[in-house]
Amino acid sequence: MKPTLFVLAAGMGSRYGGLKQLDGLGPNGETIMDYSIYDAIRGGFGKVVFVIRKDFEQDFRDKVLKKYENSIPVDVVFQSLDALPDGFSVPADRTKPWGTNHAVIMGKKAIKEPFAVINADDFYGRESFKILADYLQKVGDTPNEYSMVGYRVGNTLSESGSVARGVCATDSDGFLKTITERTAIERIDGEIQFKDENGKKVVVADETPVSMNFWGFTPEYFDYSEQQFINFLSDPKNQANPKAEFFIPLVVDHLIASKKARVRVLDTPSKWFGVTYADDRAGVVAKIQALIDKGEYPAKLTF
Repeated sequence: MKPTLFVLAAGMGSRYGGLKQLDGLGPNGETIMDYSIYDAIRGGFGKVVFVIRKDFEQDFRDKVLKKYENSIPVDVVFQSLDALPDGFSVPADRTKPWGTNHAVIMGKKAIKEPFAVINADDFYGRESFKILADYLQKVGDTPNEYSMVGYRVGNTLSESGSVARGVCATDSDGFLKTITERTAIERIDGEIQFKDENGKKVVVADETPVSMNFWGFTPEYFDYSEQQFINFLSDPKNQANPKAEFFIPLVVDHLIASKKARVRVLDTPSKWFGVTYADDRAGVVAKIQALIDKGEYPAKLTF
């Protein structure tokens, strides 16, 4: 059974003009998402599910899904603030979405096979899709054997400023131990560095794995997520914070610490890139063109 690609796209809006998710960065107006779907198809994924907001469903079907639906089965699920477990309601001061792992829960009814999760607006690279698809097919229906594509931090930096990354620690067998969110990561005088919680400079090797939100799960992950979301909503600290978000690493960390699951970190040579800063756009256009010039992509993507 081929795995499914689950694309987190609920951050998109109905006015596409200035939104980076549908900004044409390829030579024929291709978006970053177009390259991800293209890579997923040739990498071995068998279906694509998008999570979006209900309010722009028709636009999304007309402008996005129609491009892909003749090449691979596609489906849509919806994320909304009021998609909550029984007994919970949206706090009066809550306007912010509940976060990436809440978006993942929305896929439960549509996904019954091993699946990968990506952000809609990140360029992950051809090799990464193949690496994760192969691993998910190898795992098959074995529960609690998860995976994450670990990008080498040196392949994820912006030339326009510092970045925040989830820096990963692995055990001797290549399984994830912890993800620590680090901010202000940048290359200074040839060294990749950040300041820790005490303000001390820490230098990390270029090959240090970081999470770019490219995960591999099997379907029981939805059940774990639902239970942890109840715990998240019940926490007085989160109840008091209208901006608290339920992120994927929160659930993954819990499952690792409780020994309910393990996460294989899969090394990739791919270079991640995205439009973190407005000044990044020209560089992304140039990077895509360079990949086309190397023959990794055709000049015009067709589905």
